[in-house]
Amino acid sequence: MLESAKLHENFVQVARKRIEEMIRDTDKAIAQMEDNALFWTPNEHSNSVAIIIKHLSGNLISRWTDFLTTDGEKHDRDRDGEFENTIKSREELLRVWETGCKLFLQAIDSIEEQHLLQTIYIRNEPHTVMEAVFRSITHFTYHVGQIVFIAKQLTPENEWATLSIPKKKK
Repeated sequence: MLESAKLHENFVQVARKRIEEMIRDTDKAIAQMEDNALFWTPNEHSNSVAIIIKHLSGNLISRWTDFLTTDGEKHDRDRDGEFENTIKSREELLRVWETGCKLFLQAIDSIEEQHLLQTIYIRNEPHTVMEAVFRSITHFTYHVGQIVFIAKQLTPENEWATLSIPKKKK
């Protein structure tokens, strides 16, 4: 059985590693996309990569700013505005992405042993810090999957560089 300090250290290391992997996959997918593809949607009910990034970053900023002392749904968050296409360039998109990711990683790094089972709130619902981390990683993973799927669909097959282990060629 892991002692408490080792459990904490392992939890933070594993959470950080998984988050960094998702960030890398997203970065690699975005790098393979043409600028105009970042803003493409198949229909009016779908989100572009730019909108998904804007939403994900807004969510991370809201959840992980002062997470030990304030509700994860900040009063100044404009969630509906996250789904409006206001990002105008790849550079702006990457700045928005970096801001949310950097804050999330800083929050993960700030978690101390006594915080793991501390109760915090998201939308007035109690969560342990561990549960809140899992909740954010799950949300993060969901949207990274969407981004990678869109990127693969919009990048010519002969130009797509796989983000994981490539299929064996026959």
